[in-house]
Amino acid sequence: MNTNADLLNELRIDRSPGPPPSRKWLWIALAAIALIALLALAGWWLFARDKAVPVETATAVSLAAGNTSASVLDASGYVVARRMATVSSKITGRVREVLIEEGMEVEEGQVMARLDPIDADAQRSLSAAQLSAARSEIASVQAQLAEAEAHARRLGTLVGQQLVSRAQYEQAVATRDALRAQLQSARRNTEVAAGGLRISDLGVDNTVVRAPFAGVVIAKAAQPGEIVSPLSAGGGFTRTGIGTIVDMDSLEVEVDVGEAYIGRVQPKMPVEATLNAYPDWKIPAEVIAIIPTADRGKATVKVRIALKEKDARIVPDMGVTVSFLEKAPEAGGEPRRGVRVPATAIVQRDGGEAVFVVGGDDTVEARDVQAGAMIGEAREVLSGLAPGETVVVEPPAGLAEGATVATDTQ
Repeated sequence: MNTNADLLNELRIDRSPGPPPSRKWLWIALAAIALIALLALAGWWLFARDKAVPVETATAVSLAAGNTSASVLDASGYVVARRMATVSSKITGRVREVLIEEGMEVEEGQVMARLDPIDADAQRSLSAAQLSAARSEIASVQAQLAEAEAHARRLGTLVGQQLVSRAQYEQAVATRDALRAQLQSARRNTEVAAGGLRISDLGVDNTVVRAPFAGVVIAKAAQPGEIVSPLSAGGGFTRTGIGTIVDMDSLEVEVDVGEAYIGRVQPKMPVEATLNAYPDWKIPAEVIAIIPTADRGKATVKVRIALKEKDARIVPDMGVTVSFLEKAPEAGGEPRRGVRVPATAIVQRDGGEAVFVVGGDDTVEARDVQAGAMIGEAREVLSGLAPGETVVVEPPAGLAEGATVATDTQ
Protein backbone atom coordinates (compact mmCIF):
# COMPACT_ATOMS: atom_id res chain seq x y z
CA MET A 1 0.00 0.00 0.00
CA ASN A 2 1.42 3.32 -1.15
CA THR A 3 1.99 5.98 1.37
CA ASN A 4 1.15 9.64 0.95
CA ALA A 5 4.78 10.45 0.28
CA ASP A 6 4.83 8.12 -2.68
CA LEU A 7 1.71 9.70 -4.10
CA LEU A 8 3.23 13.16 -3.87
CA ASN A 9 6.35 11.95 -5.69
CA GLU A 10 4.23 10.69 -8.57
CA LEU A 11 2.61 14.13 -8.98
CA ARG A 12 6.00 15.88 -9.47
CA ILE A 13 6.76 17.35 -12.94
CA ASP A 14 9.64 15.69 -14.80
CA ARG A 15 11.79 18.50 -16.19
CA SER A 16 14.52 16.36 -17.81
CA PRO A 17 14.99 16.84 -21.73
CA GLY A 18 13.17 14.28 -23.91
CA PRO A 19 14.45 12.51 -27.12
CA PRO A 20 15.14 14.75 -30.20
CA PRO A 21 12.21 15.11 -32.72
CA SER A 22 12.33 13.03 -36.05
CA ARG A 23 12.99 14.95 -39.46
CA LYS A 24 11.06 12.45 -41.57
CA TRP A 25 7.81 14.39 -41.41
CA LEU A 26 9.59 17.62 -42.41
CA TRP A 27 10.78 16.12 -45.75
CA ILE A 28 7.34 14.70 -46.41
CA ALA A 29 5.81 18.14 -45.93
CA LEU A 30 8.32 19.80 -48.27
CA ALA A 31 7.72 17.13 -50.98
CA ALA A 32 3.97 17.63 -50.70
CA ILE A 33 4.34 21.40 -51.15
CA ALA A 34 6.58 20.91 -54.24
CA LEU A 35 4.11 18.44 -55.79
CA ILE A 36 1.22 20.83 -55.25
CA ALA A 37 3.20 23.62 -56.93
CA LEU A 38 4.03 21.41 -59.95
CA LEU A 39 0.41 20.35 -60.29
CA ALA A 40 -0.68 23.98 -60.15
CA LEU A 41 1.85 24.95 -62.84
CA ALA A 42 0.79 22.06 -65.07
CA GLY A 43 -2.85 22.98 -64.63
CA TRP A 44 -2.15 26.60 -65.55
CA TRP A 45 -0.20 25.52 -68.65
CA LEU A 46 -2.93 23.18 -69.77
CA PHE A 47 -5.58 25.81 -69.16
CA ALA A 48 -3.66 28.43 -71.11
CA ARG A 49 -3.12 25.95 -73.98
CA ASP A 50 -6.80 25.16 -74.20
CA LYS A 51 -7.57 28.86 -74.57
CA ALA A 52 -5.56 29.17 -77.84
CA VAL A 53 -7.93 28.76 -80.85
CA PRO A 54 -6.38 26.78 -83.74
CA VAL A 55 -6.74 28.77 -86.98
CA GLU A 56 -5.32 28.86 -90.50
CA THR A 57 -3.60 32.06 -91.58
CA ALA A 58 -2.34 33.72 -94.76
CA THR A 59 -0.12 36.69 -95.56
CA ALA A 60 -1.47 39.79 -97.33
CA VAL A 61 0.32 40.24 -100.68
CA SER A 62 0.76 43.65 -102.27
CA LEU A 63 -1.04 44.09 -105.61
CA ALA A 64 1.89 46.20 -106.88
CA ALA A 65 4.68 43.86 -105.74
CA GLY A 66 6.89 43.38 -108.77
CA ASN A 67 4.00 44.31 -111.09
CA THR A 68 3.18 40.61 -111.21
CA SER A 69 -0.17 39.30 -112.37
CA ALA A 70 -2.21 36.95 -110.25
CA SER A 71 -4.04 33.94 -111.62
CA VAL A 72 -7.79 34.46 -111.76
CA LEU A 73 -8.63 31.03 -113.19
CA ASP A 74 -6.96 27.73 -114.04
CA ALA A 75 -8.09 25.37 -116.78
CA SER A 76 -6.77 22.44 -118.80
CA GLY A 77 -6.88 21.67 -122.51
CA TYR A 78 -4.84 20.52 -125.48
CA VAL A 79 -2.46 21.90 -128.09
CA VAL A 80 -4.19 22.02 -131.50
CA ALA A 81 -3.17 23.13 -134.98
CA ARG A 82 -5.27 25.62 -136.91
CA ARG A 83 -3.70 24.42 -140.18
CA MET A 84 -3.63 20.65 -140.46
CA ALA A 85 -4.56 18.70 -143.60
CA THR A 86 -4.73 15.12 -144.76
CA VAL A 87 -3.51 15.52 -148.33
CA SER A 88 -5.13 13.41 -151.04
CA SER A 89 -5.14 13.33 -154.81
CA LYS A 90 -7.85 14.97 -156.90
CA ILE A 91 -8.45 11.78 -158.86
CA THR A 92 -8.68 8.08 -158.18
CA GLY A 93 -5.55 6.23 -159.14
CA ARG A 94 -2.84 3.78 -158.23
CA VAL A 95 0.10 5.11 -156.22
CA ARG A 96 3.39 4.88 -158.13
CA GLU A 97 5.70 6.41 -155.47
CA VAL A 98 5.45 8.12 -152.08
CA LEU A 99 8.10 10.73 -151.31
CA ILE A 100 7.32 11.55 -147.66
CA GLU A 101 8.08 10.07 -144.25
CA GLU A 102 6.85 10.92 -140.76
CA GLY A 103 8.72 13.86 -139.27
CA MET A 104 9.79 15.24 -142.66
CA GLU A 105 9.49 18.98 -143.24
CA VAL A 106 7.87 19.91 -146.55
CA GLU A 107 7.56 23.22 -148.38
CA GLU A 108 4.48 24.56 -150.10
CA GLY A 109 4.13 22.89 -153.51
CA GLN A 110 6.63 20.13 -152.75
CA VAL A 111 5.78 16.76 -154.38
CA MET A 112 4.52 14.26 -151.80
CA ALA A 113 3.52 11.39 -154.11
CA ARG A 114 2.88 10.44 -157.74
CA LEU A 115 0.10 8.31 -159.18
CA ASP A 116 0.30 6.06 -162.25
CA PRO A 117 -0.21 8.52 -165.18
CA ILE A 118 -0.99 5.99 -167.97
CA ASP A 119 -4.65 6.96 -168.37
CA ALA A 120 -3.94 10.66 -168.03
CA ASP A 121 -1.10 10.51 -170.56
CA ALA A 122 -3.34 8.68 -173.06
CA GLN A 123 -6.06 11.28 -172.66
CA ARG A 124 -3.54 14.06 -173.18
CA SER A 125 -2.22 12.44 -176.35
CA LEU A 126 -5.77 12.21 -177.70
CA SER A 127 -6.46 15.85 -176.89
CA ALA A 128 -3.23 16.92 -178.56
CA ALA A 129 -4.17 14.96 -181.71
CA GLN A 130 -7.61 16.56 -181.79
CA LEU A 131 -6.04 20.00 -181.55
CA SER A 132 -3.66 19.19 -184.39
CA ALA A 133 -6.56 18.00 -186.59
CA ALA A 134 -8.53 21.16 -185.86
CA ARG A 135 -5.60 23.31 -186.84
CA SER A 136 -5.15 21.34 -190.09
CA GLU A 137 -8.81 21.92 -190.93
CA ILE A 138 -8.29 25.65 -190.49
CA ALA A 139 -5.43 25.59 -193.00
CA SER A 140 -7.52 23.66 -195.54
CA VAL A 141 -10.52 25.96 -195.23
CA GLN A 142 -8.29 29.04 -195.46
CA ALA A 143 -6.87 27.78 -198.80
CA GLN A 144 -10.34 27.11 -200.18
CA LEU A 145 -11.56 30.50 -198.98
CA ALA A 146 -8.70 32.31 -200.67
CA GLU A 147 -9.60 30.66 -204.00
CA ALA A 148 -13.31 31.38 -203.54
CA GLU A 149 -12.68 35.06 -202.78
CA ALA A 150 -10.49 35.46 -205.88
CA HIS A 151 -13.11 33.71 -208.03
CA ALA A 152 -15.86 35.94 -206.68
CA ARG A 153 -13.81 39.05 -207.44
CA ARG A 154 -13.21 37.95 -211.05
CA LEU A 155 -16.86 37.18 -211.65
CA GLY A 156 -17.78 40.52 -210.14
CA THR A 157 -15.67 42.25 -212.77
CA LEU A 158 -17.07 40.13 -215.59
CA VAL A 159 -20.69 40.53 -214.54
CA GLY A 160 -20.21 44.28 -214.74
CA GLN A 161 -19.06 43.83 -218.34
CA GLN A 162 -22.01 41.50 -218.94
CA LEU A 163 -19.63 38.68 -219.90
CA VAL A 164 -21.09 36.27 -217.30
CA SER A 165 -24.52 35.88 -215.87
CA ARG A 166 -25.63 37.32 -212.58
CA ALA A 167 -26.44 33.79 -211.34
CA GLN A 168 -22.86 32.63 -211.73
CA TYR A 169 -21.61 35.61 -209.74
CA GLU A 170 -24.10 35.07 -206.94
CA GLN A 171 -23.14 31.38 -206.74
CA ALA A 172 -19.47 32.34 -206.34
CA VAL A 173 -20.35 34.83 -203.58
CA ALA A 174 -22.38 32.16 -201.74
CA THR A 175 -19.51 29.70 -201.94
CA ARG A 176 -17.13 32.34 -200.56
CA ASP A 177 -19.46 33.15 -197.63
CA ALA A 178 -19.91 29.45 -196.83
CA LEU A 179 -16.17 28.97 -196.65
CA ARG A 180 -15.88 32.01 -194.38
CA ALA A 181 -18.41 30.45 -191.99
CA GLN A 182 -16.60 27.11 -192.23
CA LEU A 183 -13.34 28.84 -191.33
CA GLN A 184 -14.97 30.46 -188.31
CA SER A 185 -16.30 27.07 -187.19
CA ALA A 186 -12.87 25.48 -187.64
CA ARG A 187 -11.32 28.16 -185.49
CA ARG A 188 -13.93 27.54 -182.78
CA ASN A 189 -13.21 23.83 -182.95
CA THR A 190 -9.53 24.59 -182.54
CA GLU A 191 -10.24 26.62 -179.41
CA VAL A 192 -12.30 23.74 -178.03
CA ALA A 193 -9.53 21.28 -178.81
CA ALA A 194 -7.01 23.57 -177.12
CA GLY A 195 -9.25 23.70 -174.03
CA GLY A 196 -9.46 19.92 -174.04
CA LEU A 197 -5.68 19.73 -174.15
CA ARG A 198 -5.41 22.05 -171.17
CA ILE A 199 -7.85 19.86 -169.26
CA SER A 200 -5.79 16.82 -170.19
CA ASP A 201 -2.69 18.62 -168.91
CA LEU A 202 -4.51 19.16 -165.62
CA GLY A 203 -5.36 15.48 -165.55
CA VAL A 204 -1.68 14.64 -165.90
CA ASP A 205 -0.81 17.20 -163.21
CA ASN A 206 -3.45 15.69 -160.92
CA THR A 207 -1.40 12.51 -160.78
CA VAL A 208 1.17 14.49 -158.80
CA VAL A 209 0.23 15.17 -155.15
CA ARG A 210 1.78 18.35 -153.73
CA ALA A 211 1.85 19.90 -150.26
CA PRO A 212 -0.75 22.68 -149.92
CA PHE A 213 1.36 24.55 -147.35
CA ALA A 214 4.66 24.30 -145.53
CA GLY A 215 4.65 22.03 -142.51
CA VAL A 216 5.73 18.77 -140.93
CA VAL A 217 4.48 15.33 -141.94
CA ILE A 218 2.89 13.63 -138.92
CA ALA A 219 1.36 10.61 -140.71
CA LYS A 220 2.07 8.62 -143.87
CA ALA A 221 -1.16 6.99 -145.03
CA ALA A 222 -0.41 5.30 -148.38
CA GLN A 223 2.17 3.00 -149.93
CA PRO A 224 3.15 2.37 -153.59
CA GLY A 225 0.67 0.07 -155.34
CA GLU A 226 -2.35 1.12 -153.28
CA ILE A 227 -5.40 2.82 -154.76
CA VAL A 228 -6.16 6.31 -153.47
CA SER A 229 -9.34 8.26 -153.99
CA PRO A 230 -10.57 11.68 -152.83
CA LEU A 231 -13.85 9.98 -151.85
CA SER A 232 -14.27 7.08 -149.48
CA ALA A 233 -14.96 3.91 -151.41
CA GLY A 234 -16.45 2.19 -148.37
CA GLY A 235 -13.87 -0.61 -148.37
CA GLY A 236 -10.55 -1.32 -146.75
CA PHE A 237 -8.48 -1.40 -149.94
CA THR A 238 -8.85 2.23 -150.99
CA ARG A 239 -6.95 5.01 -149.24
CA THR A 240 -8.39 8.48 -148.96
CA GLY A 241 -5.12 10.30 -148.34
CA ILE A 242 -1.40 10.23 -148.91
CA GLY A 243 -0.33 11.79 -145.61
CA THR A 244 -1.12 14.39 -142.97
CA ILE A 245 0.89 17.59 -142.55
CA VAL A 246 0.72 20.20 -139.81
CA ASP A 247 1.75 23.84 -139.92
CA MET A 248 3.68 24.10 -136.65
CA ASP A 249 3.45 27.90 -136.75
CA SER A 250 -0.32 27.62 -136.35
CA LEU A 251 -0.25 25.74 -133.04
CA GLU A 252 -2.47 27.12 -130.30
CA VAL A 253 -4.26 25.91 -127.17
CA GLU A 254 -7.94 25.13 -126.76
CA VAL A 255 -9.39 24.82 -123.25
CA ASP A 256 -12.88 24.25 -121.89
CA VAL A 257 -13.89 26.76 -119.22
CA GLY A 258 -16.89 26.14 -116.99
CA GLU A 259 -19.89 28.36 -117.62
CA ALA A 260 -19.75 29.60 -114.04
CA TYR A 261 -16.25 31.04 -114.57
CA ILE A 262 -16.29 32.20 -118.20
CA GLY A 263 -17.03 35.76 -117.04
CA ARG A 264 -13.48 35.98 -115.70
CA VAL A 265 -11.99 35.43 -119.17
CA GLN A 266 -11.58 38.33 -121.62
CA PRO A 267 -10.02 38.61 -125.12
CA LYS A 268 -6.34 39.66 -125.09
CA MET A 269 -6.08 38.44 -121.50
CA PRO A 270 -2.55 37.27 -120.55
CA VAL A 271 -2.18 33.55 -119.97
CA GLU A 272 0.56 31.30 -118.64
CA ALA A 273 0.60 27.84 -120.23
CA THR A 274 2.35 24.76 -118.81
CA LEU A 275 2.74 21.60 -120.86
CA ASN A 276 2.13 18.40 -118.94
CA ALA A 277 5.31 17.01 -120.50
CA TYR A 278 7.42 19.97 -119.27
CA PRO A 279 5.94 21.12 -115.93
CA ASP A 280 8.80 23.56 -115.21
CA TRP A 281 8.42 25.43 -118.53
CA LYS A 282 6.08 28.42 -118.30
CA ILE A 283 4.99 29.58 -121.77
CA PRO A 284 3.58 33.11 -122.15
CA ALA A 285 0.32 33.15 -124.05
CA GLU A 286 -2.75 35.28 -124.74
CA VAL A 287 -6.47 34.73 -125.20
CA ILE A 288 -7.41 34.87 -128.89
CA ALA A 289 -11.15 34.45 -128.68
CA ILE A 290 -14.01 33.01 -126.66
CA ILE A 291 -16.07 30.73 -128.91
CA PRO A 292 -19.65 32.05 -128.65
CA THR A 293 -21.30 28.72 -127.96
CA ALA A 294 -21.53 26.36 -125.01
CA ASP A 295 -21.41 22.59 -124.65
CA ARG A 296 -24.65 21.70 -122.93
CA GLY A 297 -23.35 18.25 -121.97
CA LYS A 298 -20.25 19.52 -120.17
CA ALA A 299 -21.53 23.03 -119.35
CA THR A 300 -18.33 24.55 -120.73
CA VAL A 301 -17.30 27.23 -123.21
CA LYS A 302 -14.28 26.77 -125.50
CA VAL A 303 -11.50 29.38 -125.35
CA ARG A 304 -8.71 29.74 -127.95
CA ILE A 305 -5.25 30.73 -126.66
CA ALA A 306 -2.26 31.84 -128.74
CA LEU A 307 1.23 30.70 -127.70
CA LYS A 308 3.81 33.50 -127.83
CA GLU A 309 6.76 31.11 -128.03
CA LYS A 310 7.44 28.68 -130.88
CA ASP A 311 9.40 25.58 -130.00
CA ALA A 312 9.92 22.14 -131.51
CA ARG A 313 8.91 20.57 -128.21
CA ILE A 314 5.34 21.80 -128.66
CA VAL A 315 3.39 19.28 -130.75
CA PRO A 316 -0.34 18.79 -131.46
CA ASP A 317 -2.59 17.03 -128.93
CA MET A 318 -0.24 17.65 -125.99
CA GLY A 319 -1.99 18.17 -122.67
CA VAL A 320 -1.59 21.65 -121.21
CA THR A 321 -2.64 23.54 -118.09
CA VAL A 322 -3.27 27.27 -118.39
CA SER A 323 -3.58 30.03 -115.83
CA PHE A 324 -5.57 33.09 -116.84
CA LEU A 325 -3.82 36.14 -115.37
CA GLU A 326 -5.19 39.51 -114.47
CA LYS A 327 -3.82 42.22 -116.73
CA ALA A 328 -0.61 43.75 -115.41
CA PRO A 329 -0.41 47.57 -115.11
CA GLU A 330 0.86 49.35 -118.18
CA ALA A 331 4.46 50.55 -118.27
CA GLY A 332 4.77 53.96 -116.69
CA GLY A 333 1.31 53.70 -115.17
CA GLU A 334 0.48 54.17 -111.51
CA PRO A 335 1.05 50.93 -109.56
CA ARG A 336 -2.00 49.31 -108.04
CA ARG A 337 -2.68 50.00 -104.40
CA GLY A 338 -3.92 47.52 -101.84
CA VAL A 339 -3.27 43.88 -101.04
CA ARG A 340 -4.62 40.47 -101.95
CA VAL A 341 -5.88 37.96 -99.37
CA PRO A 342 -7.92 34.75 -99.57
CA ALA A 343 -11.56 35.61 -100.10
CA THR A 344 -12.53 33.47 -97.10
CA ALA A 345 -10.50 35.73 -94.78
CA ILE A 346 -13.03 38.57 -95.21
CA VAL A 347 -16.10 38.35 -92.98
CA GLN A 348 -19.18 40.47 -92.38
CA ARG A 349 -19.01 42.47 -89.14
CA ASP A 350 -21.34 45.23 -87.93
CA GLY A 351 -22.73 45.76 -91.41
CA GLY A 352 -19.30 46.05 -92.99
CA GLU A 353 -16.39 43.85 -94.02
CA ALA A 354 -13.51 42.98 -91.70
CA VAL A 355 -10.55 40.67 -91.26
CA PHE A 356 -8.90 39.22 -88.18
CA VAL A 357 -5.24 40.29 -88.08
CA VAL A 358 -2.83 38.16 -86.02
CA GLY A 359 -0.36 40.15 -83.90
CA GLY A 360 3.11 39.26 -82.69
CA ASP A 361 1.76 37.78 -79.44
CA ASP A 362 -0.64 35.47 -81.34
CA THR A 363 -3.66 37.55 -80.42
CA VAL A 364 -6.15 38.65 -83.07
CA GLU A 365 -7.43 42.11 -83.89
CA ALA A 366 -10.72 42.61 -85.71
CA ARG A 367 -10.07 45.28 -88.34
CA ASP A 368 -12.54 46.91 -90.73
CA VAL A 369 -11.40 46.91 -94.38
CA GLN A 370 -12.59 48.05 -97.81
CA ALA A 371 -12.75 44.98 -100.04
CA GLY A 372 -12.53 45.09 -103.84
CA ALA A 373 -12.94 42.68 -106.74
CA MET A 374 -12.34 38.95 -106.77
CA ILE A 375 -8.98 37.69 -108.13
CA GLY A 376 -9.50 33.97 -108.64
CA GLU A 377 -9.81 32.48 -105.14
CA ALA A 378 -8.50 35.71 -103.60
CA ARG A 379 -9.96 39.18 -103.16
CA GLU A 380 -8.60 42.70 -103.23
CA VAL A 381 -8.41 44.75 -100.04
CA LEU A 382 -8.14 48.40 -101.01
CA SER A 383 -7.66 49.86 -97.52
CA GLY A 384 -7.31 48.81 -93.89
CA LEU A 385 -4.61 46.18 -94.39
CA ALA A 386 -0.88 46.49 -95.10
CA PRO A 387 1.28 44.12 -97.15
CA GLY A 388 2.91 41.41 -95.04
CA GLU A 389 0.28 41.35 -92.28
CA THR A 390 -1.13 37.97 -91.29
CA VAL A 391 -4.87 37.35 -91.46
CA VAL A 392 -7.05 34.46 -90.29
CA VAL A 393 -8.54 32.34 -93.08
CA GLU A 394 -12.12 31.17 -92.45
CA PRO A 395 -12.22 32.54 -88.89
CA PRO A 396 -14.34 30.45 -86.48
CA ALA A 397 -17.73 31.87 -85.54
CA GLY A 398 -16.70 32.31 -81.91
CA LEU A 399 -13.44 34.14 -82.61
CA ALA A 400 -13.40 37.50 -80.81
CA GLU A 401 -11.17 40.53 -80.48
CA GLY A 402 -8.05 39.78 -78.39
CA ALA A 403 -8.39 36.00 -78.55
CA THR A 404 -5.20 33.93 -78.58
CA VAL A 405 -4.77 31.70 -81.60
CA ALA A 406 -2.54 28.82 -82.63
CA THR A 407 -1.58 29.65 -86.20
CA ASP A 408 -1.10 27.40 -89.19
CA THR A 409 0.22 29.51 -92.09
CA GLN A 410 -1.24 28.90 -95.55
